Amino acid sequence: MKLKEINRTAIQSWSPAQHHPIYLATGTSAQQLDASFSTNASLEFFELDLTDPSLDMKSCGSLSSSHRYHKLAWGPYGMDDEGHPSGVLIAGGEHGNVILYDAAKIMAGETDVIIAESDKHTGPVRALDVNPFQTNLVASGGNESEIYIWDMNNFGSPMTPGPKTQPLEDISCVAWNRQVQHILASASPSGRASVWDLRKNDLIIKVSDHSNRMHCSGLAWNPEVATQLVLSSEDDRMPVIQMWDLRFATSPFKILENHTRGVLSINWSLADPELLLSCGKDNRILCWNPNTAEVVYELPTSSQWCFDIQWCPRNPAVLSAASFDGHIDVYSIMGGTNQAQSQRHADQISNAFVNLDPFGTGQTLPPLQLPQTAAPPVTVNPLKKPPKWIRRPVGASFAFGGKLVSLENAKPNAQQPASHVVHISQVVTETAFLKRSDRLQATLSGGGFVGFCQEKIDAAENEFEKTLWSFLKANFESDIRSKYLELLGYNKEELALKVNVDGLITQALLTGDFEGAVELCLHDNRMADSIILAIAGGAELLEKTQKKYFTKTHSKITKLISAVVMKDWHDILKTCDLQNWKEALAAVMTYAQPEEFSSLCDLLGGRLEAAVDAQLQAQACLCYICAGNVEKLVSCWTKAQGGHCPLSLQDLVEKVVVLRRAVEQTQRSSPTAIGILLAEKMSQYAGLLASQGSLSTAITYLPDNTNQVCYTAYPQVDQYAPGSGGAPLYQPHQYSSSAAPPPAEPPGFFSQYTQPTSPVYPGHPPVSQCLSSSPTSRPPFFPSPSSSSSFTAPPSSGGSFQHGGPGSPVSYMPRPPPPIGFSGPQNGWNDPPALNRASKKKPPPMNYTPPAPITAPIMAPLGADPQAQLVPSGAPQPLRSIPAEKIMKKPIPEEHLVLKNTFEGLIQKCLAVATDPQTKRKLDDANKRLEALYDKLREQTLSPAIVGGLHNIARSIESRAYAEGLGIHTHIVSHSNFSETSAFMPVLKVVLTQANKLGV
Repeated sequence: MKLKEINRTAIQSWSPAQHHPIYLATGTSAQQLDASFSTNASLEFFELDLTDPSLDMKSCGSLSSSHRYHKLAWGPYGMDDEGHPSGVLIAGGEHGNVILYDAAKIMAGETDVIIAESDKHTGPVRALDVNPFQTNLVASGGNESEIYIWDMNNFGSPMTPGPKTQPLEDISCVAWNRQVQHILASASPSGRASVWDLRKNDLIIKVSDHSNRMHCSGLAWNPEVATQLVLSSEDDRMPVIQMWDLRFATSPFKILENHTRGVLSINWSLADPELLLSCGKDNRILCWNPNTAEVVYELPTSSQWCFDIQWCPRNPAVLSAASFDGHIDVYSIMGGTNQAQSQRHADQISNAFVNLDPFGTGQTLPPLQLPQTAAPPVTVNPLKKPPKWIRRPVGASFAFGGKLVSLENAKPNAQQPASHVVHISQVVTETAFLKRSDRLQATLSGGGFVGFCQEKIDAAENEFEKTLWSFLKANFESDIRSKYLELLGYNKEELALKVNVDGLITQALLTGDFEGAVELCLHDNRMADSIILAIAGGAELLEKTQKKYFTKTHSKITKLISAVVMKDWHDILKTCDLQNWKEALAAVMTYAQPEEFSSLCDLLGGRLEAAVDAQLQAQACLCYICAGNVEKLVSCWTKAQGGHCPLSLQDLVEKVVVLRRAVEQTQRSSPTAIGILLAEKMSQYAGLLASQGSLSTAITYLPDNTNQVCYTAYPQVDQYAPGSGGAPLYQPHQYSSSAAPPPAEPPGFFSQYTQPTSPVYPGHPPVSQCLSSSPTSRPPFFPSPSSSSSFTAPPSSGGSFQHGGPGSPVSYMPRPPPPIGFSGPQNGWNDPPALNRASKKKPPPMNYTPPAPITAPIMAPLGADPQAQLVPSGAPQPLRSIPAEKIMKKPIPEEHLVLKNTFEGLIQKCLAVATDPQTKRKLDDANKRLEALYDKLREQTLSPAIVGGLHNIARSIESRAYAEGLGIHTHIVSHSNFSETSAFMPVLKVVLTQANKLGV
């Protein structure tokens, strides 16, 4: 693409690469005349301003000269020491003179611009080149095989590279080697090229084509391979470019043939050795890849020959071409359009018509508006491959796992091909974090939790941290509750040291010493308290105490006594002074039943966490440790610490992992489901480990598979299921599919991962209530026998544990028996194999009555009460009308009304847009048959998994994601009892299919 244009018949030279801004020097060309036949000569300097969209170049200085020039060369000599800020312009004149000009002075308009001048040559100086290594050295070539080496520090005494070549001939070009500073090459029109060694001051090799038709017009060295050079021929009979290698100089090893007439000039790009410019008498300017002899770019041709072509040293994409039609054009090889050139031509035409009134009225006419039928802009394609200067010499990018990928396009040696090197290195910034993570992982593998907790106690920076780790350590020792009491400051042996009577009685009760408490009450004349305590203490103690007179009395500890006797600890924990939280927690540890222990600890922890005092808020962590409530511990710890550094996250993960392992050991069960906050922290922890390169450890803290990621997030509700340990009703809804377990991995955080899958919505009864109200539903803890996939409901507590925390008494409840057809535990890929134990059957209640045998088919409609259909065998079944009051249906629970409204609303939308009568009949029939679903919702006979799936379908309908709804429908049908869903699930599929088809 043409960038700029200069209307001059001149030779040219670009400013050195070190110079900014970029200038182009032009000198009046010898042996050329323009249309005016002027014999004047001058030097001019033009600035290349690519921000200016016009084709004009700004003239920055000029100098009238008595010489015309054959060659210009602009070197950086003097730019370093500011002796010549813009370098030195060397000119070869037509009378054998070599002139040095100070470019800065010419552009400044000064008169004393010539640095030195010599006319030692006997003929025109057609060849000039500046040594790229020693910029004070300039080579020049003239007639009669004259070659001089000029030192600009001592310009008066030039040297020769060696004896003149024979026969004597003109020197058309000289060029310094780009790799070896003392090697110089020269060429003559006869086609011979000579290579000189200035250290030996002699000719070392001659290169010539034996066809004798090679008239050399250009010479250039390979910028990277020291032994290679190219020669161009201006003979129309042989319009070629020969590529020679001095290691085999008998003939050219490559010939570039594409010009149809002689080649006038060549120039090899210093920025990319795969770009070689040539121009010829066929009016073509070609850009070659010398290595492949392929033309990779062709500039737009002109109507005249181009006799000189040069790359810009500073901007490698820019080149200039001087032609015989009086123009010097500046091009870019990066492609573009000729819009600026077309606009300039249009402006020239417009300006040719002066804005005068041809009718003599004296009014100025508006500018001429050219017709808009001009040819469309011509787009010039760029190079076939990116040039080398666009390729990054180096680069770096961070990759997953803390990897740093860096690349290096190393500069090759002269005799070696280019090499591309990619380095992959591990970047570790958190060494302390990784060290602690490795220690935790070793503990998980080895099981030394007591020693691990003791290390944390010894290294604790404050008393609270020490106490917290002491509570965690107690989970791995014998007699957990006694250890908890000791940590709270209560000990039977220390009772004798107490002097306050109320304090003594309190201490005795908190440690379970009924006899001591009764004796203290009797000693203090508290008869009623002593009798009530004696009743709780056993028959023998009661017999001793009955001899005393029972009176009613009120004291500071009456409420505590009432709680001990009546076992009403919820009221105590709700009303006690939070400053006495230790006493309250100790009482719960002593007297609470296993099934309520976790919920009571959670209740006290919730009150402490809601307190205004920050110290009391932090103590809630101890309550959650006693309850085994991991999610609440995470939330409380996060609020108390508030740190976001990696080591703070490591502190939290250590506590969570230890507590979960403690729950596994004390309850002999798998840990409960992962909550949202804990899952987020574990994801952050795994990501941080991965960023430090510890991928094998990070993967143990992630779910077993991608299906365990939360499917839909619902707002958390601060409601607690009775007796469930104060866990929020909310559980993230997830789908999971567990196939046959692969080999076990190293133990990690997600070992025996139990994933919640059925959400509990605001107002929805907890899972424990659903199970108790529906004895025929499948236990949610086991997968369906029909498939290895599981669609399970969560335990009744999202953050606490069903059968008490780590500190609950050792009285374990038996697990629910697996359903018929259960083939074994469904382990994840990271789970150890589970032990197969025979299930313990629960003894039937004393008043259990077996159901009557079924002797006749059940003809009741789906959803009706099956007990109403049971009649004795052989009894007649007369038809009778049912009174109206008996068919009144129960209302649908409020939390499930959204299902009815959503499904019926979708059917009405479909009916409104449906045009096919058959489709309308299907929808009407579906509306009626969905009553079977509503009846089951009224009776609450559906399992929580099915109800949760129906709510997910309703949400997908609201978002018009019918395909997603059909996917959930398929999952429910394939993982549930057919008899439970056969009445309404096929109908629901018809509705979803029609809605997706109609696009409502």
